[in-house]
Amino acid sequence: MIEFFADAYKLLTEHYEFLLRGVGYTMLIALVGTVAGLLIGLATGVLRTCPLSHNLFIRILQRVFNAIITAYVEIFRGTPMMVQAMVIYWGYAFASGGQTLPLIPSGILIVSINTGAYMAEIVRGGIMSIDNGQFEGAAAVGMTHWQTMIHIILPQVLRNILPSVANEFVINIKDTSVLNVIGVTELYYFADVVKRQSFQTFQTYLVVCVIYFILTFSVTRILRLLEKKLQITDSFVICGSQSDPNAEIRITKQPEVPND
Repeated sequence: MIEFFADAYKLLTEHYEFLLRGVGYTMLIALVGTVAGLLIGLATGVLRTCPLSHNLFIRILQRVFNAIITAYVEIFRGTPMMVQAMVIYWGYAFASGGQTLPLIPSGILIVSINTGAYMAEIVRGGIMSIDNGQFEGAAAVGMTHWQTMIHIILPQVLRNILPSVANEFVINIKDTSVLNVIGVTELYYFADVVKRQSFQTFQTYLVVCVIYFILTFSVTRILRLLEKKLQITDSFVICGSQSDPNAEIRITKQPEVPND
C-alpha cells in the first residue's frame, strides 16, 4: 500500500505540468460555458415569459420563437453531451468541406449550448416563482416587460437560482471530460496521456479523481459563501421621500417566538 501511494506521488510530481494544464483548460471551459449558458437561459427566459402582442405579425413571431426555444431545450436536454460534441464538431467539418473548428472554442461552444438548455428551464422556473403582484405593480407605473425584467424580476431571479447555477458549474467541471472524444485537451485528456507514458493506469486515474474532487469541493464552498452574502438581511430601510433623506423607516425583522 505504501508503495502504491509512493507511485501515485511520483506520478504527480513528474507529470504535474500536464495535469495543471488540463486543470486550466477544464476550468476555462466550465466557467465560460456556464456563464454563456446562463446568458442564454436569461435571454430565453425573458422571451418565453413575454406577454403575447396584440399585433398579429409580432404574435406569430413570438409563437415561432417559443417553438424554436422549446425544441432547443428538449433536444439538448434529451441527448448526451458526448453525442452533441460529435454532431457539432464533425457536423461543422462536414458542412465546411473538412475544415474543423479550433478545439478549445469548440469545447466552450458545446458546453455553452448544452448548459443554456438547462439554464433556460432554471430561469423560467425562477421567473415563475416571482409573485404576479410585482409584474402588475410594474405595469401600473408604466414599465414595459423588458424594464420590469431588468430592474425588478431578474435581480431576484439571479439570487434565487444561484444554487442551481452553482450546481450546473460543478456538473460542467466534471462533464468537460467527455470532450476528449473530439480531442479537447482538458484534464481527462492529459490523464490519458500520462497513463500512456507511465503505464500506471490505476494510479493515474486515482490522482485525477482526487483533482476533480478538489476542484468541485472548492468551487462548491466558494459559491456557498457567495449565497450567504446575497441572502436578504434582517434589517432594511424604506425611503418615505426621494427629496427628504430624513423621511426613512428602518425595519428590523424580529426573531420568531416558538409557540408553547
